[in-house]
Amino acid sequence: MSRRMTMTTTEMPKNGRKIVARVLPYLWPDEHPWVKKRVMASLVVLLAAKLVAIVTPFFYKAAVDALAGEGDNAAWLMGLGAIGLTVAYGLSRAMNVGFQQLRDVIFAKVGQRALRQMAFETFAHIHRLSMRYHIGRRTGGLSRIIERGVKGVDFLLRFMLLSMGPLLLELLLVAIVLWWVFDIWYLVVVVAVVTAYVAFTFKVTEWRVKLRKEMNDQDTDANQKAIDSLLNFETVKYFGAESREAQRYDVAMAGYEQAALKTAYSLAFLNFGQTMLITAGLVGVMAMAANGVASGALTVGDFVMVNAYMLQITMPLNFLGTVYREIRQALVDMAEMFELLDQPAEVQDAPDARPLAVSGGAVELDAVAFGYEPERPILRGVTLRVGAGEKVAIVGPSGSGKSTVGRLLFRFYDVQGGALRIDGQDVRGVTQDSLHAAIGVVPQDTVLFNDTIRYNIAYGRDGASQDEIEAAARAAQIHDFIVSLPEGYETRVGERGLKLSGGEKQRVGIARTLLKDPPILLLDEATSALDTETERDIQAALALAGEGRTVLTIAHRLSTVADADRIVVLDAGQVVEEGSHAELLARQGRYASLWARQASEAEAA
Repeated sequence: MSRRMTMTTTEMPKNGRKIVARVLPYLWPDEHPWVKKRVMASLVVLLAAKLVAIVTPFFYKAAVDALAGEGDNAAWLMGLGAIGLTVAYGLSRAMNVGFQQLRDVIFAKVGQRALRQMAFETFAHIHRLSMRYHIGRRTGGLSRIIERGVKGVDFLLRFMLLSMGPLLLELLLVAIVLWWVFDIWYLVVVVAVVTAYVAFTFKVTEWRVKLRKEMNDQDTDANQKAIDSLLNFETVKYFGAESREAQRYDVAMAGYEQAALKTAYSLAFLNFGQTMLITAGLVGVMAMAANGVASGALTVGDFVMVNAYMLQITMPLNFLGTVYREIRQALVDMAEMFELLDQPAEVQDAPDARPLAVSGGAVELDAVAFGYEPERPILRGVTLRVGAGEKVAIVGPSGSGKSTVGRLLFRFYDVQGGALRIDGQDVRGVTQDSLHAAIGVVPQDTVLFNDTIRYNIAYGRDGASQDEIEAAARAAQIHDFIVSLPEGYETRVGERGLKLSGGEKQRVGIARTLLKDPPILLLDEATSALDTETERDIQAALALAGEGRTVLTIAHRLSTVADADRIVVLDAGQVVEEGSHAELLARQGRYASLWARQASEAEAA
């Protein structure tokens, strides 16, 4: 686990500044002047709202004094008397709320744009990460981290710009008014209360952040277990493990329950402490004002105005606690998301990478060495050449490295020794987009999107017409099946294509690749899920589709590659035999042994 993911909360304030620095450019992008204009307009409207909020209690005081017959200038300003001043008080409150809502309306587009851009960048970056990262990822936990992180960005943008700064400004203005209108001791009490409140809030919140992070970890773990179980529901059914999975999920939720209870209890403690401090300050200031009224130094209107200002302070202070707590939590959530953004892609384009120029599609492995782990090599100096337009099959026992060759060809990983070239160009020196565009893959296990059959076939080439989609489906021997369905090509295939049989899924995958029309075909056990009759049809279709293309077939069932131009036999990561089907049988070597074994297994079946 990375250092960022395990950082303590004492490290968070330092990293918090870095996170804020990464987020602020979304509020002030040089390439979008309209964003800056909206931010400035939001701040202007916000300042107007705060000024109105500061003036409002004066109308309240004047109205009370007018009713009580106190004060020489009780009906100052509009000369409308108590009723007019009461109306003015109401209008000022309405203006304050109106300005705040206008601020939100102006800033909404800025915030939503930033949220969308951050979500897009995170999603795109995850797709750029290497195969090694995605094999080890936790899908449920990953989606949760992205969800919380993006929401954290939205919260941070809105509240840091439109709440924290204005909140502190309002506290400062209220303190100045109390000093100017009343006495410096009012200011002293307010400053003491605010200082104690802020110190208490920050201290307890720092403690609560640890509890909240623990709750987030438990939530991520429980969500991961739930999604993992649902994605593998067939396996759960096969082994009658429904109650076991439910129990496993319940154990995870029990951990979340305990963490959530600690968070709830600490929140109650925080709220009670904040209330006590605010109440103490309110009582102190009101007692001073009551004493002033009793001595004749203040009017009843002054007493009411002091009360209004203290209540006006109470609301933003309560808000301060919530905002600080949520900002700290947003920083925790965003730190996890930025961990994803900071995750380097293992396979990257070279600075001088050029698009792959395919002249014929010749593939060459030159003494290629590779291992997923350093202590467990898979390929040990494999050398083979597939000429342009040639059909070559790679066979061998499980674990011999057959599928690894396909992954290296597609550059899911980089070779650790030797070189892999296409038409003489090292795949490490070309752009990944151009490399992927030149290779069509039909994998052993075709996974479909939870969408329509048309969408899944059309995924092979963006913008393909319906006629092209149907032509690819006919070539894959699945068109007749599709049109026999009530909804035809608009039939939804379900999660991972589970509404289709294994053979139907495989044929959709073949159609998808045929639609892509690449110069190089990689068939990784492409017919492994098909029955014998359908397999013969698909083999014929693939043979037709492979004409004029380079075809590299990875196969376990030797009968499917007997017609290959050349067969390469891998064993323990090395090429042990190479030749045509007839040549290899005549040698009575490893290939002949595998052929005899599979033939006897077929007869026994």
